Amino acid sequence: MFACYSSLQIGPYWGLGKLRLAAFAATLLLVPALGGCALLPASGPSEIAVRDASYVHPDSLPHAFVKVTPQVVAVLASSAPRLTRFAGQKRPSDLRFGIGDTVSVTIFEASTGGLFIPAEAGVRPGNFITIPTQAVDTSGNISIPYAGNIKALGRTKEEVQRAIVEALQNRAIDPQVVVSTIDQQTSLVTMVGEVGRPGRVPITATPERVLDYIARAGGTQGPASEMWIMLERRGSRATAPLGALIYEPANNVYVHPNDTLFLYREPQTFLAFGALGRQQQVPFGAWRLSLAEAVSKAGGLVDNQSNPASVFLYRGEPCEVASAMGVDCAQYPGPIVPVIYNINFRDPSSFFMASKFEMRNKDILYVTNSASVEVDKFVGFIRSLNSAVQAPMSTATQGYTLRNLINGSASTIVTTPTTTSP
Repeated sequence: MFACYSSLQIGPYWGLGKLRLAAFAATLLLVPALGGCALLPASGPSEIAVRDASYVHPDSLPHAFVKVTPQVVAVLASSAPRLTRFAGQKRPSDLRFGIGDTVSVTIFEASTGGLFIPAEAGVRPGNFITIPTQAVDTSGNISIPYAGNIKALGRTKEEVQRAIVEALQNRAIDPQVVVSTIDQQTSLVTMVGEVGRPGRVPITATPERVLDYIARAGGTQGPASEMWIMLERRGSRATAPLGALIYEPANNVYVHPNDTLFLYREPQTFLAFGALGRQQQVPFGAWRLSLAEAVSKAGGLVDNQSNPASVFLYRGEPCEVASAMGVDCAQYPGPIVPVIYNINFRDPSSFFMASKFEMRNKDILYVTNSASVEVDKFVGFIRSLNSAVQAPMSTATQGYTLRNLINGSASTIVTTPTTTSP
């Protein structure tokens, strides 16, 4: 009886132990391919799939894979949305008259008895005469008595004053002229969007900057951290967060005549997926957010799940920016190149780079699982398969033994061992 029981019990366990070891060794060999197994649950692609999209599907969207280095951070910093493209331009020139501008002209003479001040003038408030205000006509001229039409279009006040003096030099007594702007219709700045008083704001004689005109238009109508500004000048455009004009003064550029300033509200968010504490849409909460801050806002890396070397950021970059980072843009159709950035948080210096890597609106932050997590998933999958196979076998064996006992034809109880995970 004992020998029979031993042969039925110990033998299977010994053979099963060798099978367990073989299965465990095979599991370790399969670890690199676990991420690509469609049978295992996952929150996203594996590290291998991210680095090589053809690993999953040969027709997958091509993308560029870029490791975050100090050079890459420098390229991205130079291409960040800012108004500095206009910073190198000179301050606006002096105002020049345009068609429709209203001006006033005052003419002075050195003594009475001249062209404008007769000798019998009597008591006068001064030795000058003010000509009624007039607009620059469609020909670009203003009319001055005894001087005729004087060209004003495209000229500054000083140039118009000299032209009038020259025209009256031989007729008036030592004439002097003062030209004043009453109403501007051509040298204006268009202020639109989320400002207190949208409209066209006249240019002042003293050059002013973007923040000055925002203040003149009544300020912004939304949270400063969510406000963006677009500057358009002669067909060129640049955008920047409003905070950049305050904290980076180089962006607070001079405003030129006929510029357009558009203020709009656009809350900045990014998406977090994978082995992070939070998997959701996360708001910036500030005018600027670094990659290190984004990882922290997303709950940080999950200690028992994430692979710190596989932190990825998905973003579409303009071709010129991708090219500056060493990407061959010829294989990517269109002006936007899909780029996946990779930063290795196992490297202590990567935190310095992550603190300088600026996030953009709608970025996707993804962290893959570590290999040990995939092993656990695979072992659990194998365990469930073993249970599914052994359960009906155990039931059938026990039923067969019970039937023999009832019939009185069995002298030994056969037991089926239950396997456990290796």
